[in-house]
Amino acid sequence: MIAGPEESMKPQRQILIVDDEPVWLRVLKQMLETKGYVVKEAASGADALNTLKSYEPDLILLDVRMPDMNGFDLLDHIKKLPKLASKPVVFVSAMDDFHAKKVARELGAADYLLKPIDEKEVNSVLAKYLPR
Repeated sequence: MIAGPEESMKPQRQILIVDDEPVWLRVLKQMLETKGYVVKEAASGADALNTLKSYEPDLILLDVRMPDMNGFDLLDHIKKLPKLASKPVVFVSAMDDFHAKKVARELGAADYLLKPIDEKEVNSVLAKYLPR
């Protein structure tokens, strides 16, 4: 089926991945780009905040444990930025911990996925927060 002109004019959805581990940045970026998303990466909380000064993603995927600023602190900063406060933020973490998930929800995270990444779960998150 060929897309109509209005379909091809639709802007591509943008995602920011924040993770201090290069392997997870690479895996997620490749997975998302093959689905047609525009992806930017940040290797730290400070890097993410700097990127967000000039970039407004439709979705943010965020690790919890990072050396300079943990994901909870970064989410708190993001929620205070008017242009980003309503954007969905999904944690992607190896921390399968009830307390971490509870804190994420209380801070306004949209969802919480566990590493290793399951592509079906990523697809579910994309369908839920970035419907096409």
